[in-house]
Amino acid sequence: MQFKTIAVLSILSLLFFNGCDSKESTKTSDENESTKQEVIKEKTNFTLTTIDNKQINIKVTDNKITLENNPEKIVLLNFFATWCPPCKAEIPNLIKLQNDYKNDLQVISILLEDNKTNESVQAFINEYNINYEITNSSENFEFAKSLGGIKSIPTMYLVSKDSSIFQKYVGLVPSEMMEIDIKKLLSK
Repeated sequence: MQFKTIAVLSILSLLFFNGCDSKESTKTSDENESTKQEVIKEKTNFTLTTIDNKQINIKVTDNKITLENNPEKIVLLNFFATWCPPCKAEIPNLIKLQNDYKNDLQVISILLEDNKTNESVQAFINEYNINYEITNSSENFEFAKSLGGIKSIPTMYLVSKDSSIFQKYVGLVPSEMMEIDIKKLLSK
C-alpha cells in the first residue's frame, strides 16, 4: 500500500514540475522534427499587444530577441496559460523577481490561449496581483512558433541586455535558479 502511494505521488510530482502541454504540442512527429527548439534564422517582427493596449514590438533574429524601446533591461519572457497549474504556481516568483529587480528586469508574459478576452485576463491579473505585462494578442502564437514552438508551458526565455537568449526554462522553475541567472547577467 505504501509503495502505491509513493508511486502515485512521484508521478503527480513529475507531471506538475514538467508543466502543461500547450496546444502547439499536438503536431505530428514529422512537424516536430522540422521545427527544432532553436530560434529560426530568418528575421521576424512581431507586435504583441498587452491587455491595456500597449504595443510591444519584438524582432527575432538568429539567437536574439530584441524588444524595441527596451531601456537596457534584462527581459524574462514567460509563455503561459491561465488554466495551467504550474503557470499559476510560478506567478508569485515572477512578481517577486519583478519587484526585486524592477530597475534591471522586465517580465512579460505571453498568453497562449485562444479567444481569451482582455476582461477575463484583467480578472486573472487582479486575482493574482500580477505586477508585470501580459500580452493577449493574435500574434502570441506566431511569436511562439518563431522560437521553434512552445511544447510545454510554462516556458520562459531569459534575454540579456544585448538581446541574446541567455537561458530557456521549461516547466516550473525555482525562483532561486532564475535569480542566479539574472545576477550573472547583471554582473556582465
